[in-house]
Amino acid sequence: MNQHEREGVHGDGPFTDLARAKISRRSFLEGAALTGVVVGASSLLARSPAAAAAQASRVPVAQLSGIEQQRAAVTGSVVPLSKVRASQPNQFEPDVWVNRPFGLSDVSIDSGVYKRGQDQGLALARAYSVDRILAVFRRNAGLDTKGATPPGGWEEYGPAPDTQKWGAAEYVRGQNKAGAGGLLRGHYAGHFLSMISMAYASTGEAALKSRVDELVVGLKECRDALAAQTYQGKPRYSHPGFLSAYGEWQFSALEEYAPYGEIWAPYYTLHKILDGLNNAYLLTGSQDSLELAEGIGRWVYSRLSKCTSDQLTKMWSIYIGGEYGGMNDSLVDLYSASKATDRDVFLKAARLFDLPTLIDACAQGRDTLNGKHANQHIPQFVGYAKLYAVTGEERYLKAVKGFFDMIVPGRMYAHGGTGEGELWGPADTVAGDIGSRNAESCAAYNMVKVAWQLFHITGEQRYSDYCERTVLNHLLGGHRDKNSTTSPENLYMFPVHAGAQKEYGDGNIGTCCGGTGMESPMRYQETAYAHSADNTTLFVNFLMPSTLTWQEKGLVLRVSSEYPLDGKATLEVVSAPSTSLEIAIRVPEWVTGEASAAVSGAKVTSSGGAYIRIKRTWAAGDMIALSVPMRVWVDPTVDRPELQALRYGPVVYAAVGKTTKFPQISLSAMYDLSGGLNHAATWNGTSLILAGREFDPLYAGHDIYYSTYFERVEKSIAFGGQDSGVLNMQGANGSAFLDELWTAAPFASRADFLERVRDLSKQYQDSGAMTSKDRQKVLLAASRARMEK
Repeated sequence: MNQHEREGVHGDGPFTDLARAKISRRSFLEGAALTGVVVGASSLLARSPAAAAAQASRVPVAQLSGIEQQRAAVTGSVVPLSKVRASQPNQFEPDVWVNRPFGLSDVSIDSGVYKRGQDQGLALARAYSVDRILAVFRRNAGLDTKGATPPGGWEEYGPAPDTQKWGAAEYVRGQNKAGAGGLLRGHYAGHFLSMISMAYASTGEAALKSRVDELVVGLKECRDALAAQTYQGKPRYSHPGFLSAYGEWQFSALEEYAPYGEIWAPYYTLHKILDGLNNAYLLTGSQDSLELAEGIGRWVYSRLSKCTSDQLTKMWSIYIGGEYGGMNDSLVDLYSASKATDRDVFLKAARLFDLPTLIDACAQGRDTLNGKHANQHIPQFVGYAKLYAVTGEERYLKAVKGFFDMIVPGRMYAHGGTGEGELWGPADTVAGDIGSRNAESCAAYNMVKVAWQLFHITGEQRYSDYCERTVLNHLLGGHRDKNSTTSPENLYMFPVHAGAQKEYGDGNIGTCCGGTGMESPMRYQETAYAHSADNTTLFVNFLMPSTLTWQEKGLVLRVSSEYPLDGKATLEVVSAPSTSLEIAIRVPEWVTGEASAAVSGAKVTSSGGAYIRIKRTWAAGDMIALSVPMRVWVDPTVDRPELQALRYGPVVYAAVGKTTKFPQISLSAMYDLSGGLNHAATWNGTSLILAGREFDPLYAGHDIYYSTYFERVEKSIAFGGQDSGVLNMQGANGSAFLDELWTAAPFASRADFLERVRDLSKQYQDSGAMTSKDRQKVLLAASRARMEK
């Protein structure tokens, strides 16, 4: 979504700079203590019948798991996650998925870097006022706001909330003279409902379930009040299911192609509300939320089914105003969840959000993304993936796969983000599209959703590789290392230019990225595990310290590790299934050499980009000792190979310091035989020191000046501390000598390295690029080089 000033709308004009909060840099926080406000659970639980049922399901603390006991100490009441699971309806798992996800209630984060972000997110979920979230809805519905004020930012009343209640019959195009200020109100509430629903599913804290119920009841009261309003003796709004924090007029104005400025993005806002209601039902079992969601679905179909296909295509192509988030995604979820006799209208409504021009282009491999608003379109492809899953129409799948390949790697920054100033640049352009405002947080959040859908459908590991890169570096790294009960503490943009600062501002209260930033910490564990459709294989995708409970199989698996600080992990079978099971452990694409797993004396190995697979009948107490070789390595941009990011395993490390130019660094003389830089790097806490510079891990959430990339400068040919004094010249294919040399890494031995130097230098000499004298200097330097393995 575009930022704007409250006094007016700037459309395609300059963005308003965010005020940047300055906080001191903190040391790394691992396994942070649970934080938050202690809630009087018994009083909260009395607010609804559903909450009373949750209270009744509580068990003595002694019967809770270790992490559940920790939470009980903070909140005073925890529902065992087994009971939380039992309260949840069946999840969306179509037959075409070759891999299936686990629910949030199946995986708990036990310690480590992700726990820092999740615990800080839980502090907000536990404490933020539900009345403040409901304020914009209550005022629009003519109900008492109970003295609460909206959160602020984009979740505000705006300049004319009491006149912007128009129904479709009341509004005439251009009648809104107050601009777009406040016209996204309600979106933040949807994100908040998703957050607290996910938080309950992840923790079992009864007070969180009570907050879900309180918010849903408040929304239902507002929906009923809107349905009772009249205009000229008729219902003011076209359907009793209508629910928004403004009138229906924005939707009818969009059908007449109203631009951003007269309206904002009504279906974007509606998607957040619908998604929140879906999550409240699917994760907490709230029947009221399902009834509200079904009402919205029927209302949407009643409106859009009257539009022509050309009209819909034009609507969804309008910049910002036609942005609809993942309406198709949420409507497919609703279709899957609903038991209503008319549920087919939800699937029909989902298909009305098709944008044929984009679907066809991506399916055919025609890249038309240049200049398009990234996050306006990314969420659509989550919906297209689900539409393929329920309809079997191949064009949807071809479009989603084609789209993903247009972003990864050709428009992807090192941390997984995409876009500059919210827009995409040309294909296969990363360095060439670095500006001052790269990588909107929402875009990364939704790209992970696209990748996760493709992993379910295809089973291809590259999609889980993308999830690891982006969840760790962008989503966790985008959450400021700060406890707050009032702010998401999430950045808007995650810039990658020289001397950048993350766009934290006030933590993005009320913005779109503040909204997704509330959700992200609650679902860090979502992509860590999966299982095959036939339940014979468990996939371990991330080595985050966590516990998986696969209730249907009788498996409890605990992963203990220092991920991502090193590559060693222990996988312990706490409770074993009665039948044999294959455990497949992902070896990331960045691994060179072999990863190994040992169990009961047997050792299994695999190279990067594959899974280590161990199939056996497991017993409680079985241990898998895993070793994944971590290396310090460089990740070049696709269009300018000398512009590189530094990585240690999955982590992106950024050069610390305020600057206007990318740091210039020479590294070739430091490489070891693996093509890595482990022997040249030293550590200061979690900071990495290389070539005399400090590099900070992006995941840490520090508010500092940094450069994601550096400029690689290799003027002369050098290895292992020995400089030949010979110019690092280009060969016949246009590549520099050192670049060609190190593409052959890793080298199994020093002899293999020397053979490669001899062969390559001979090729350069034969082509006339290198003199025989210079070749002798290169060979001498190579023979004297200190090459570590």
